[in-house]
Amino acid sequence: MAAGAAPPSYTPPMSPPPPAWPETLVWPNRYAGLGMPFARPWQGQGLPEPHWLCTSDSAAAELGWPADWWQAPGALDVFSAHAHWPGMAPVTTVYSGHQFGVWAGQLGDGRALLLGEVDTPHGPRELQLKGGGLTPYSRMGDGRAVLRSSIREFLCSEAMHGLGIPTTRALALVGSPLPVRRETVETAAIVTRTAPSFLRFGHFEHFSHHGQHEALRQLFEHVVATHFPELQGSAQPVLDLLSEVCRRTAELLADWQAVGFCHGVMNTDNMSILGLTIDYGPFGFLDAFDPGHVCNHSDEQGRYAFARQPQVAYWNLHALAQALVPLVSQGEQVDTEGLQAALSRYAEVFPVALMRRMRAKLGLVTEQEGDGALVDDLLRLLATHRVDYTILFRRLCRWTAQRDAVRDLFLDRPAFDAWAERYDARLAAEGSLAVEREARMLRANPKFVLRNHLAEQAIRQAEAGDPGEVRRLLGLLLAPYDEHPEHEADAGFPPDWAQTLSVSCSS
Repeated sequence: MAAGAAPPSYTPPMSPPPPAWPETLVWPNRYAGLGMPFARPWQGQGLPEPHWLCTSDSAAAELGWPADWWQAPGALDVFSAHAHWPGMAPVTTVYSGHQFGVWAGQLGDGRALLLGEVDTPHGPRELQLKGGGLTPYSRMGDGRAVLRSSIREFLCSEAMHGLGIPTTRALALVGSPLPVRRETVETAAIVTRTAPSFLRFGHFEHFSHHGQHEALRQLFEHVVATHFPELQGSAQPVLDLLSEVCRRTAELLADWQAVGFCHGVMNTDNMSILGLTIDYGPFGFLDAFDPGHVCNHSDEQGRYAFARQPQVAYWNLHALAQALVPLVSQGEQVDTEGLQAALSRYAEVFPVALMRRMRAKLGLVTEQEGDGALVDDLLRLLATHRVDYTILFRRLCRWTAQRDAVRDLFLDRPAFDAWAERYDARLAAEGSLAVEREARMLRANPKFVLRNHLAEQAIRQAEAGDPGEVRRLLGLLLAPYDEHPEHEADAGFPPDWAQTLSVSCSS
């Protein structure tokens, strides 16, 4: 080496780069691991010529995924049902249920494919494709979902999350030119849904009804171990589980009623064991307040009318309790008293939960005698005068400064003035301060909900090849309590043509 020359630099041996995302994802796949008869391995039927329509950064963040996850190699193939990432264990699940109050027998994932369960910062989450093609449980269906219904489910899943209501989430929306026949010929799409679990009341009903009591017990033990670990070691875990499901369902129904949400098809196979809003088909948010509103034109008897939803939920919980009977029986002896006591949790929780939400909507922070009558009388006025539910409560947030804007919503001004006098007295009785009350009420009364006409406009543009309105609405609905002055029109009264819109079980 020449004098003064620098020694050669040391080059460490090359080590392999760390695995790239999504190879680092961990897939526990606990429900798939139960095997038959619970979960049947299945491959999807990929959509031809798939293309991304929209993804939810919010849902991806909940999974701990990067915002650009959808640009990962092969992602479009995975979420259009053509391929799977390493670790996924795609299956379809079997369940049964009552539909419109009638036992429907075996149902199952007729157009859903559970891709797998993945670890996230918030715990394991299941990923499911809706519209991924024929499955063993498709019955007479084609296993597909149309663009129209997929947009509605994608947007409403995220809108409910924005409202703070327990729900399954929507991660992605993929479209395809594949024709699908419903009332007319439409194009196909797939929604990727996520949830801690997609288990329904109907999963328990299936094994109970078919006399598969050992499978029923195995399902129960799986649910407790994975989703209700606090019940392990309980002296009466079955009854405690039923009681907790009743509590969660009561809180969920209070959320729905307070925000004016109509599910539309509250069959037992559409009821989540975790108390989540699940299966967005013929849903709707109230425009003019109408307790008898039926959002599903397939519901000819009005079974799932808005005002009937709380009682229907209770009926469904009774069906779940009946499914659990084999687990609380000793020979011919059934613990009927224990089941009734567990079911009573719903009747105890729901009215209190709903009243708590309605007080918040009125800006009340204390409980006083007569609050129930104050709320009921306001709702009667809304129904009598067909007042827009969301707009009324949003305007009421600024009651002190803009009471005329509230009064103008009613045709019978003297009737409203009489109620307003009682409301003023109630506010004075707890020393309510306008500035503080307004701030609270603005967080309890959304400015934006996914009205049918907003969804319809997004659908029409997407069907014409432009998903921009879907993406715009997504951002708005994830922050529905904010003002968004640039989107003021979306908070206005629905246009006249919105009254002609109808949705059905094919929606």
